[in-house]
Amino acid sequence: MAAYPSSTLEFLARERDPFHNPIGYVLREHLPALAAELLGSMDRARVAEALEPIVRIGAVQDVDASQVVGFIFRLKRILRARWQGRDVDVRIVGDRIDDAALLAFDLFVKCREQVYAAKADEVRRRVAQVERIYLGAGRR
Repeated sequence: MAAYPSSTLEFLARERDPFHNPIGYVLREHLPALAAELLGSMDRARVAEALEPIVRIGAVQDVDASQVVGFIFRLKRILRARWQGRDVDVRIVGDRIDDAALLAFDLFVKCREQVYAAKADEVRRRVAQVERIYLGAGRR
């Protein structure tokens, strides 16, 4: 959440409608599953399932991968602060967070590739339409 301005944070927390606030909705829906996997069995498929919608939103925005994936690394700081003095192996969860970050980066790249492919297809369609109009007008 640190990637967003404070005014946006208020909106993300307050607005519950998934159509008005898709980012807040996706975070509320999928962060608990991600946390459960990081702290539980760490099933890679379920981690990917939780991360994919979160990463997809960032991939369609004009932001760097570090901003999209960076939230995962911030979880380490949160865990260290919360579990300080407890008999919990923070290193194991830290390693899981690293694995999840790599997975999130892979998902981000895949989503960005899809975005760029869609943009390239749109440009091809527009060029083809212009060619049809131009070539069709030249034949008359």
